[in-house]
Amino acid sequence: MEKAITALFGYQRFAGNADLQRVIDSVHSRWDSRSLSLDEMEWVTAAGEPHTQRKECTPFGKQP
Repeated sequence: MEKAITALFGYQRFAGNADLQRVIDSVHSRWDSRSLSLDEMEWVTAAGEPHTQRKECTPFGKQP
């Protein structure tokens, strides 16, 4: 369990790294943080595209 937690918070090992901080700062300066409009939200897919879902099959290949 401790190894999993350490892996999840692994960034903290690099938090004091000046080179990494410069990269992070340069990305933040290029991309602003803002709310998405309703039109933009239509393009966000958090869990995949609905049309790519697999059809469920019952045993022996019969469709439900």
